[in-house]
Amino acid sequence: MTLAFVFPGQGSQSVGMMRDLAAKFPVVRQTFDEASHALGYNLWLIVEQGPDERLNQTEVTQPAMLAAGVANWRVWSGLKGPKPQVMAGHSLGEYTALVCSEALDFPEAVKLVADRGRFMQDAVPIGQGSIAAILGLDNEAVQKLCDQAAQGEVLDAVNFNSPNQIVIAGAAGAVARAVEQSKAAGAKRAVVLPMSVPAHSRLMIPAAERMAQRLKHVEIRRPVPPVIHNSHVKSESDPAAIRNELVRQIKSPVRWVEIIQKMQADGVNRLVECGPGKVLTGLNKRIARSTETLPVFDPTSHQEALSILTKIS
Repeated sequence: MTLAFVFPGQGSQSVGMMRDLAAKFPVVRQTFDEASHALGYNLWLIVEQGPDERLNQTEVTQPAMLAAGVANWRVWSGLKGPKPQVMAGHSLGEYTALVCSEALDFPEAVKLVADRGRFMQDAVPIGQGSIAAILGLDNEAVQKLCDQAAQGEVLDAVNFNSPNQIVIAGAAGAVARAVEQSKAAGAKRAVVLPMSVPAHSRLMIPAAERMAQRLKHVEIRRPVPPVIHNSHVKSESDPAAIRNELVRQIKSPVRWVEIIQKMQADGVNRLVECGPGKVLTGLNKRIARSTETLPVFDPTSHQEALSILTKIS
């Protein structure tokens, strides 16, 4: 068995996430307490009680999703679950993968992603940018839709999530036009996502520049296991190269389809999504149909995955 762990990014968050896992495993609250101490406010309270508007603010969402992924990983490790041979994370999830591969210290990463979220929000004030998922169009058709709807504004294809799910982001007006025109272009559906920034679009260039300065002061070690990066679909062992990829990924598309295809080509035949839900599991099943894909997000799913993977190994 060759096992990979993957970690979700923004969009998987919801008020009440992690509640069931926290009720059974104290390490969940301990992880969120650690994050709260680093941030200077009670992150668990927001995750537990909301409101949605607060949790969906990117400077809160990012540390919340990081803590959720790390807490799940700590539960899995405490259960003596099989260790993966490779990791990857979707957008913000790349930071979670780097923490779980011991390349980044968790408290430092919490502060880092909170700053990342703030830099991203500062680059595009709330209401000026938007992000939406287009379902049922291929890469070429989505690019054509973006070109037509842009009308002089920034509009980019930013997340290649599955063969027929591509996320676009940019100026709010341009995204709204694309959503409106998507049905005529042949899309099955277009959904505006609960995110307050147009992540991975060209509008994020100022955020990337600030992140480059911020990362100069962060200790990064060689990830074990290796982590495949979003922007160039390769793993890096040199800290300077990892810093460069973390800067690039803010303003570059998430090439998720290629990441999962690379894992499959490298012999991965089991994928575990480690986070508060199963968004990536659905995507991964569409990309790598022959690869067993399991989410771990509550006590039941952890035990089911543990049972399946322990038998295989």
